[in-house]
Amino acid sequence: MKKLVLALTAVAALTGSALAADLPARTYTKAPVIVETPSWTGFYLFGGGGGGLWSADTYTVNPTTGNCVLCAHQNQGGSGYFGTVGAGYDWQFNSKWVTGFFGDGQFGSLKGTIQDQGPFFVGNEKLRDTWAVGARLGYLVAPNVLSYVNAGYTGSNWSGTTMMLAQTVNTTPFVTPSFSSNGWFIGGGVENNLDIFGISAPGWFMKTEYRMAYFGGTNLTDSVPGGAAVVIVPGLGGFANPQSSIHFKPDVETISTSLVYRFNWGGPVVAKY
Repeated sequence: MKKLVLALTAVAALTGSALAADLPARTYTKAPVIVETPSWTGFYLFGGGGGGLWSADTYTVNPTTGNCVLCAHQNQGGSGYFGTVGAGYDWQFNSKWVTGFFGDGQFGSLKGTIQDQGPFFVGNEKLRDTWAVGARLGYLVAPNVLSYVNAGYTGSNWSGTTMMLAQTVNTTPFVTPSFSSNGWFIGGGVENNLDIFGISAPGWFMKTEYRMAYFGGTNLTDSVPGGAAVVIVPGLGGFANPQSSIHFKPDVETISTSLVYRFNWGGPVVAKY
């Protein structure tokens, strides 16, 4: 019996070895690599600063009728710096395209000159702040770099002025009121993740944007506070409270750089082999 058992065991061992030899070699595969696909869909906040220029088409009008009095158009302007803050929401679609809406404000001091053509009042005008709401459309030139254009509605707030007559005997100042003017803007820029600078800062971006804003015209009445006054201009004689209005129609050109924080940066997790 023992000899029979030993014989069967030997046969089984030889058969298993033969079958194992006929099987194909085992194939080894790499473990899946987990990759985060960036997504531009979501809310974001931004803040930064920049510089700008304003220019205004001006001419003198009758303060009562609004009709042109001295109709030679003058181009006056100013410059300065500002800070900006804002927020928005984007949607990524068709893999490479991003669209969304946003709102922002700019706060600073873009100072320049303003002049009445007759009798030659001169003063300083300052753009104090602007706001804008709009939409943008962009194309991803890389997964973390967005090139975009934008446009929308904008408003501005301007200071009042204290205006003086050059070469006057009586230095009584004239003033114009502060005012607001609304219009529209168009612009564009580039936004990129800070990783392209070698900075590991998930969710943090930088954008640089150019914007051109066009505002409506306003009639600014200059007059002596408190009533009539006589101003003597050498060679021109006297003017009794020489009230007039300056038609002021400004355009504003700005460029800014901001840090952006995107709340959902990272997107869905995808396994690749």
